Amino acid sequence: MESLQSQSIVVLATLALVVACVVVHYEALSGLTTLLKRITLKPRQHILLLIFAILFVHVIEVWIFGIGYYALITTEGHGMLVSNHSIGFLDCIYYSAVCFTTLGLGDVVPVGAVRFVTGSEALTGFVLLTW
Repeated sequence: MESLQSQSIVVLATLALVVACVVVHYEALSGLTTLLKRITLKPRQHILLLIFAILFVHVIEVWIFGIGYYALITTEGHGMLVSNHSIGFLDCIYYSAVCFTTLGLGDVVPVGAVRFVTGSEALTGFVLLTW
C-alpha cells in the first residue's frame, strides 16, 4: 500500500499534468487562431492545416501524460502498470493514448496510486478532444 506521501506526489503530479495539457491546448489554439488570420490559404487548406495542427497538439498531450506515467511507475511507491509483458516507455505512451481518448481497452491495467492519473487523464482528454 502506498504511503500518504506517495499518494500526495501522485495527486500533485496529476495536477501538473492536467495543467500542462490545458495550457498547451489553449496556447496552441490561440496561436493557430492568430496564424490562420495572418496567412492566405484557400478554405480547404485552412481546414486541413487546422485539423493536422490540432491532431498534433493532442499527440503532444498524450505524450505529456505518457511521460508522467513513466516517471511515476519507474519511481518506488507510486503504483504500476500491469500487462502480460513488461511495461516500457512506449507502453506508457500507448496507455496514455488509450486513456486520453477514453477508449479503455484493458490490456494495460493501473495498480496503486497511479490509478488516480488514469481517471484524471480520461476526463482531461474528453474535455480537450471536445474543446
